[in-house]
Amino acid sequence: MRKKIVAGNWKMHKNAEQTEDLLNELIAKIPTDIDAQVIVAPTFVNLASAVDHLEFTSISVAAQNMHQAESGAYTGEISADMLKSVGVNTVILGHSERRAIFHETDALIASKVDTALQHDITVIFCFGEELKDRQSKNHFNIVENQLKDGLFHLKAKDWEKIVLAYEPVWAIGTGETASPEQAQEMHEFIRETVRKTFGSDVAEDVSILYGGSVKPDNAKEIFSKPDVDGGLIGGAALKADDFLAIVNAI
Repeated sequence: MRKKIVAGNWKMHKNAEQTEDLLNELIAKIPTDIDAQVIVAPTFVNLASAVDHLEFTSISVAAQNMHQAESGAYTGEISADMLKSVGVNTVILGHSERRAIFHETDALIASKVDTALQHDITVIFCFGEELKDRQSKNHFNIVENQLKDGLFHLKAKDWEKIVLAYEPVWAIGTGETASPEQAQEMHEFIRETVRKTFGSDVAEDVSILYGGSVKPDNAKEIFSKPDVDGGLIGGAALKADDFLAIVNAI
């Protein structure tokens, strides 16, 4: 049975003191009866302290990115082993900002996925179309190709460590949001695409998150759709009350 998940991607926000403050507020306010996995993804320099801070809580920690190599002369990069050594067991890969700003290709992201799985790290795999793709009605093809190029080389058992995060790029940081019906339409398509290659068991077990300007006032309706299993939250994850309102909406 697939998990309900709400993950907060903090991006390049929050210094050490601000991270501690936000974590303390989340710890103090998070309900004890939430039937969902709650994840936060601070910046690299605050991952170890976040893991320590959240050790005896229900909140887990993810990294925002990871290099595909085991080690080497890659100045400024972070390896899977480094993440594991500080207690991080989940990583976000393929985020639209990594694809657009840092020019990460499907092949590179697939390599990162392989490395993460070799280290028993769960992958939150991000993908989604840009506005021009939606306007040209090519959005289904874009999403299908990103899925296939990034993940369809895996074996069925590997999907136990995969979480999908559909993010329509045109709805990230723009104030625009895909309607709940649009989100469900794409999530249903994604699940069916997985089913055709890996079968019903994998398709029904994989969690598919929606990531695109989820806010406290729209989360409940989006999460109510049958193929939406939670959210990858950006800006709203930086305020404890907003993030917890979204968690409660699950």
